[in-house]
Amino acid sequence: MTTELDGLAERLRAFAEVREWERFHTPKNLAMALAGEVGELVAELQWLTPDESRSPDPETLSRITAELGDVTAYLVRLADVLGVDLVAAAHAKLDVGERRYDPVRYRGSSRKAPHLPRPPEAGGR
Repeated sequence: MTTELDGLAERLRAFAEVREWERFHTPKNLAMALAGEVGELVAELQWLTPDESRSPDPETLSRITAELGDVTAYLVRLADVLGVDLVAAAHAKLDVGERRYDPVRYRGSSRKAPHLPRPPEAGGR
């Protein structure tokens, strides 16, 4: 089954291939570009009040939307280059969060839970 993320990854891959940019799309470079785009997204929200950030004016929302597009494109491209299934990775992180943050104990709280022990990695660092 092809998901919309798969289709986006294919389109981004083709976009890079036709321009012969694959050699520049290393995980390091893509992660750095992603961080830069996240910074641009943060800059759009930085001085808004909490209420303004929930309901930005149309011009601000347009800029935020453009930055979200950049962030998404670099994230999907990075995952594609590394062969990572983003949806599966997000589900795995949510599984950890569900184990880590008991709904009764953490309801309405922003405090951090202690880290769960990591499973042993096969041949990892």
